[in-house]
Amino acid sequence: MGYRDVYQGWKADPEAFWMQAAEAIDWIKKPTKALDDSNAPIYQWYSDGVMNTCYNALDRHVEAGRGEQAAIIYDSPITGVKATFSYAEMTDRVAILAGALARKGVGKGDRVLIYMPMVPEALEAMLACARLGAVHSVVFGGFAANELAVRIDDATPKAVIAASCGIEPGRVIAYKPLLDEAIELSAHKPEFGVILQREQLAADLGDTDFEWDAFKEGAVPAPCTPVGGADPLYILYTSGTTGQPKGVVRPNGGHAVALQWTMKNIYNVEPGEVFWAASDVGWVVGHSYICYAPLIYGATAIVFEGKPIGTPDAGTFWRVIEEHKVTSFFTAPTAFRAIKRVDPEGEFVKKYDMSSLKALFLAGERADSDTIIWAQDHLGVPVVDHWWQTETGYSIAANPLGLEELPVKLGSPTVPMPGYDVQALADDGHPVKAGEMGAIAIKLPLPPGTLSGLWQAEDRYRSSYLETFPGYYETGDAGMIDEDGYLYIMARTDDVINVAGHRLSTGAMEEVLSSHPDVAECAVIGVADALKGQLPLGFLCLTSGVDRDHSEIVAECANLVREKIGPVAAFKLACVVERLPKTRSGKVLRGTMAAIADGTAWKMPATIDDPVILDEIKVALAAMGFAK
Repeated sequence: MGYRDVYQGWKADPEAFWMQAAEAIDWIKKPTKALDDSNAPIYQWYSDGVMNTCYNALDRHVEAGRGEQAAIIYDSPITGVKATFSYAEMTDRVAILAGALARKGVGKGDRVLIYMPMVPEALEAMLACARLGAVHSVVFGGFAANELAVRIDDATPKAVIAASCGIEPGRVIAYKPLLDEAIELSAHKPEFGVILQREQLAADLGDTDFEWDAFKEGAVPAPCTPVGGADPLYILYTSGTTGQPKGVVRPNGGHAVALQWTMKNIYNVEPGEVFWAASDVGWVVGHSYICYAPLIYGATAIVFEGKPIGTPDAGTFWRVIEEHKVTSFFTAPTAFRAIKRVDPEGEFVKKYDMSSLKALFLAGERADSDTIIWAQDHLGVPVVDHWWQTETGYSIAANPLGLEELPVKLGSPTVPMPGYDVQALADDGHPVKAGEMGAIAIKLPLPPGTLSGLWQAEDRYRSSYLETFPGYYETGDAGMIDEDGYLYIMARTDDVINVAGHRLSTGAMEEVLSSHPDVAECAVIGVADALKGQLPLGFLCLTSGVDRDHSEIVAECANLVREKIGPVAAFKLACVVERLPKTRSGKVLRGTMAAIADGTAWKMPATIDDPVILDEIKVALAAMGFAK
């Protein structure tokens, strides 16, 4: 069946659709129904089913005779290490670690904080927790101590699993001092820590710390603990508007069902093929598509430690695809913009055999048309921009290549997936007309695999997502839906600016600016203006080798916006900068830039560890009369 038939089939009978999807998962006790709406608008999925996520990700493939298949390929150009682990090897390793944790009293419902770089042991720790029914909370390795302390106090973990260090181009980041400082700052004290010592920098262990190998020595392999379908698998913290992070809770059953469904229907991958999500386990992409989805489905996942350029060159991505015969590749648009900036003609791509690659998927932030066209031209495969959130755990809208390849419309992540009834709403909660911009919301209930709430914060869950538009989940994004049902995400709701009474999307302006041949990357924010209320202000990063006068480029960009969007945009202000400030996941910190511009940067949480970039933005703003 094609996309329309499948989507309408879900809409006609959601219960039957999700019960059928659940057949692809191994249950200890099959659920009798999919949706539990007894506490609406707080919904649960497969709440009377019993299963174990680790069993579905590892053991069942070994029992099916596929134990020798590669489960994980570790490729670390930054250290020069490569290794492959079969399903049988991963099952044994995870069972031993789980046994060692159980020996120290970790069990069902206990929280374990994981603070690791991109190494196979990070997945081993996640799966060991899942095996025991413990709830893991992965924090991006190298995260600042005060931010880590907040998460320790919120999750109250019994144990911490960490590495001695992380490695980035040109530097080694010591994790243990950051962890020690975080524990000193936090009111809650974990009972013990397990530390993976890396040869690049060993850590000094404390009285309650255990070295990784010594901790596992003599442990009895742990069996898989039965858990309820609605029991939490993990907590993943995402930023909140107040600075206090939100602990997104992901339940076991719906998570496994949804991710299993996406691997074939969205990514068009077969069991045994190699799937690569070039992300980090600290982010939702790493949870869903490095660790869980490929393994639940029986594919091979790549754990990559490095950067798209600089390790050693702009051909790193292509080398990995050729060497490991990657079928489906998933990364952030910012990675491709970085590559395109240093290799605009795609010379590095031509050096490698890319014949195994069937598709490229982009997510994380809006993919500009120029980047998509560059990737299409040089890779020769479908380039799919798809949209989802930490809260949803997988794509809300996509081009479902496993069902059918739909026509691509540049600027659109294509169409909603089954389970997602997406609407563009006016401020009064009524749908806007096709092609008009509104707040993007999803009619409740959200599908399986999405968040069941926030950790110990139901009131905040309701106020953050459910109360603005009763009966809907508020995404926080603004956009439109066209006559064909294609969705366009234009900006975060708070990135829609009001210029002389006209609501305009900064994302639409960025799309136009990115089309300029000299612009590799850009960002647009709104700044206060006494006459018009707000004006757009652009930041431009130029393609490598461009040495033209910056004022000419800015003038050309202003004319482009005037031509494509109109004089109503009042786009006149722009400056050229070397880099844009970003989070570790590659998202541009537009809020931080706006806060610098209006002089409220002191209110912003510490979300970036490179003050040089922020200083450059401050200088550029000051030269234009802002940041006073």
